[in-house]
Amino acid sequence: MEFITVMKIILLGIIEGITEWLPVSSTGHIILFDRFFSVTDVSDGFMDMFEYVIQLAAILAVVIIFWKKIFPFGLEKKSDQRPKIVCKQNVFLLWLKIVVACLPAVFALVLDMLFDRLSPIGESAVIASTLIVYGIVFILIEKFHKNEKSSISEIAEISYRYAFFIGCFQILAAIPGTSRSGVTIIGALLLGVSRTAAAEFTFILAIPTMVGTSAYKLLKFFLDAGAMTLPELGYLLIGSAVAFIVSLFAVKFLMDFVKKHDFKVFGWYRIALGVLVLAILVVPPLLA
Repeated sequence: MEFITVMKIILLGIIEGITEWLPVSSTGHIILFDRFFSVTDVSDGFMDMFEYVIQLAAILAVVIIFWKKIFPFGLEKKSDQRPKIVCKQNVFLLWLKIVVACLPAVFALVLDMLFDRLSPIGESAVIASTLIVYGIVFILIEKFHKNEKSSISEIAEISYRYAFFIGCFQILAAIPGTSRSGVTIIGALLLGVSRTAAAEFTFILAIPTMVGTSAYKLLKFFLDAGAMTLPELGYLLIGSAVAFIVSLFAVKFLMDFVKKHDFKVFGWYRIALGVLVLAILVVPPLLA
């Protein structure tokens, strides 16, 4: 393994671990990083798969942090009986809602295949546009909902109908630069869900979504490439480990942040980054 490549892989893991959970688009940041510091000693197919599989590693952080809320089984012990395994009804119902929210995800695969055909300049233009557009949306939502009290404060209060609507917003995440967590949080906020409940539901929804997406990308890679080289396997393990560790801190940070602050700061960040992308990556080639 090349030292420079290992450093780039570590940086990609850090970027993924932070941006997967903040509503600023992890895929957009990784693509932009690749424009300036591309990893050259691996295949394009590997990098496409790598960008999604390290997201799965980041998802493991959510599994650990929310384990008590998402694991549907527990032990019940009475004084005169042996402990027995019981199903937690509230957790089971939560997973049913997550399944409902995942139903629209099939349409996201269609969008993903369409955007895979974009040229580098076209992809950069889309990233810049979505960064700016959703940045403005975040600011407007926070402005008009500033003094409104959320009608849903706990994830258990989210209905199946609302879960499906939130899942529909997730389809938009297939557009580069959108942010899966960002767009589903926007959808939840529009439905009257509190910031904390919206973030929790979004994080849990990411588990089956990213497991499915990563499995698809892995299968596609092995069907196209046939095998992974030993250095590529090392890069994948390093990037995944870094993304997982950083995600543990990023998830906790955002959950603490939303209890005291709104999302305006992320909106302004998205706008600034989108303008920078236009200025550096898109405008000069168009003027040439």
